[in-house]
Amino acid sequence: MTTAPADSSGTLAPAYGDKVIAVETAGSEPIPDAERHGSPLQLLWTWASPNIEFATVFIGVISVLFFGLSFWEATAAIVLGTAVGAITQGFLSLDGPRFGVPQMVIGRFSFGYFGNILPSAANGLIAGVGWFAVNSVSAAFALNTLTGLRPLPSLLLVVVAEIVIGFIGHNFVHTFEKYAFPALAVIFLLAGVWTFKDANLGGGGTGGGIGGFLLAFSAAWGYAAGWNPYATDYSRYLPRTANKLKTVVYPAVGLFVSVAIVAVIGAASATIVAPKNATPTAAFTGHLPGWLGDLVLLAIILGAISANALNIYSGAISIASFGLKLPTYLSRSVLVVVSGIAGTAAAWASLDDAGSAYEAFLLVIAYWVAPWLGVVLVERWLQGRTATDEELSARLGDRTFANWPGLAALLIGVAVSVPLFSNQEDYVGYVPKHWPSFGDITPLIGFVVSAGLYTVLRRRQK
Repeated sequence: MTTAPADSSGTLAPAYGDKVIAVETAGSEPIPDAERHGSPLQLLWTWASPNIEFATVFIGVISVLFFGLSFWEATAAIVLGTAVGAITQGFLSLDGPRFGVPQMVIGRFSFGYFGNILPSAANGLIAGVGWFAVNSVSAAFALNTLTGLRPLPSLLLVVVAEIVIGFIGHNFVHTFEKYAFPALAVIFLLAGVWTFKDANLGGGGTGGGIGGFLLAFSAAWGYAAGWNPYATDYSRYLPRTANKLKTVVYPAVGLFVSVAIVAVIGAASATIVAPKNATPTAAFTGHLPGWLGDLVLLAIILGAISANALNIYSGAISIASFGLKLPTYLSRSVLVVVSGIAGTAAAWASLDDAGSAYEAFLLVIAYWVAPWLGVVLVERWLQGRTATDEELSARLGDRTFANWPGLAALLIGVAVSVPLFSNQEDYVGYVPKHWPSFGDITPLIGFVVSAGLYTVLRRRQK
């Protein structure tokens, strides 16, 4: 699963190419040139569609209702946090055409061949179980509100569709996102117009202050940067000659525009009084006319499926990126099913307290992604000065390659930032406990500590 199928020509067998209704056979191995296809433009809708959904709406909702910000304060935090995460998404996507491997395989440069198992496992768990559960819950609530079907059977119907898309694989995922995009965009923009018409945009918030702003920034950054560990999963089939500027711009723009607009709509909706005892999705659609409310509920279901097609696919790819010699029956497609079952169980468990669970989850994502990103970006900057693409490609498959400074910097960044700066409902770190105005700057501290430490250790190692 982690090496190319036996074939004297070096191509995948059977040929996958640009077939849409065909189960992808590749796992985490490099995609041969003969199988490369597509253009950077497809990255625009692939990163836009998954974010036109209710989980993105809820970033704005919690910024106002939970973090105490006014609409305009929430908007500023959302736009800034999303922009930071979107820029790195575009930058990381460049390595897809360059090396032809998933993002978590690229991580072997930073953490070593076997050291990379730890971040790959973390991403597999967060993508294939955590995010899968979050989005499936929102879709289940939407289906429950729309049809009256009880939450559990609603959940099961949704997860079957999500697993099927991920099971088929790369080309079908891109195609699904392409055709979901216009429907999602039109419906959510209509909902946004109606929401802004009824919203109280001049409200002063409930005193969130700088602490609330930093919490909202971290949540928005955590959401956008949470896609960073998937970046090359969807660009690795592009030809090596793909335009570099477009490969950076399209995913960054798709991610930024979709998250920023939908989350800001969510912030506006939080200024409208919701129906009593409404589910999160019913609260969002409660002020809309019946026809538009029903369309939005359908869009929430479609958007959740769009997001989870990527989550479950990349979760399985992350496990395949361990580089272990797994049995042949544990193919990428089978791992999708296994991940989907685990994610469904997690979704079922969180049906009763989805709002609080999601707030905590958004921040936890940023807690690990920020230190990981700090190490990965420093490594990418340093390696451009020390090795050719041919040497680097060989290193990716070298089972003896180790890079202890990367793993050490990642773990120390997490160990320093989380206990000192975490600001969760269940755990408040030393700094925000004594100085609440700091909010939650865990991701920023984690990024700086890991990036700085890795720079020093890497140069000393050299």
